[in-house]
Amino acid sequence: MNSSDVVVSNVVFQDSPFWNIHPVYCSNVVIRNVTVLAPHDSPNTDGIDPDSSSNVCIEDCYISTGDDLIAIKSGWDEYGMAYGRPSSHITIRRITGSSPFAGFAVGSETSGGVEHVLAEHLNFFSSGFGIHIKTNTGRGGFIRNVTVSDVTLDSVRYGLRIAGDVGGHPDDRYDRNALPVVDGLTIKNVQGQNIREAGSIKGIATSAFSRICLSNVKLNGGAAVRPWKCEAVSGAALDVQPSPCTELTSTSGMSFCTNSL
Repeated sequence: MNSSDVVVSNVVFQDSPFWNIHPVYCSNVVIRNVTVLAPHDSPNTDGIDPDSSSNVCIEDCYISTGDDLIAIKSGWDEYGMAYGRPSSHITIRRITGSSPFAGFAVGSETSGGVEHVLAEHLNFFSSGFGIHIKTNTGRGGFIRNVTVSDVTLDSVRYGLRIAGDVGGHPDDRYDRNALPVVDGLTIKNVQGQNIREAGSIKGIATSAFSRICLSNVKLNGGAAVRPWKCEAVSGAALDVQPSPCTELTSTSGMSFCTNSL
């Protein structure tokens, strides 16, 4: 917490009762060659959660836990908005693992904002979600300029979920008019097999998600795979299977999608 120039490398974390590695208000952090293990039925055992931190690199890790393997956060509701420190300039690469929840996640506590994120070369299996970007009314803040690329999924329930209705609140004093902004997300080069549901992208009616780009996303599960579900979202989809929802097939979002590839 409140640290800079931090390196965590070549260690094993096992059976933590809560989040395993949680850099908060930190800068210049490297987490490399780390193994994180917890039973799949252990609650809240996130693997690595950078929180209101900047210039973070997480690479070459194996994680198997009972909650999100990696989740980027930046504060919770009015407290996160008041502190106002985003998580930014985060690189995540070459991560392998399994979880009943998400392999790679942003949120849901993002009230300080999350921006300039690159996650690439990810391999998740036997998991609930491949990619889960989540926020909620009352969070405020923003999630923007996030790219997730070169992802392999096997036996994952949901390939991708981007949602504006996830997560509770610390108390009843949160601002119900504090709406998050979700803009400029690129998901590309994703290959999945044994997928039960391609995914869903559900924004908030009064704060629609914008410039969502899906490119070369192939989520296969045979005839039983469930189709995409979308609402309150705009963007574009290029070479996506199963066929994307109509909200992503208009030409209005094509320029951002083409430029972001």
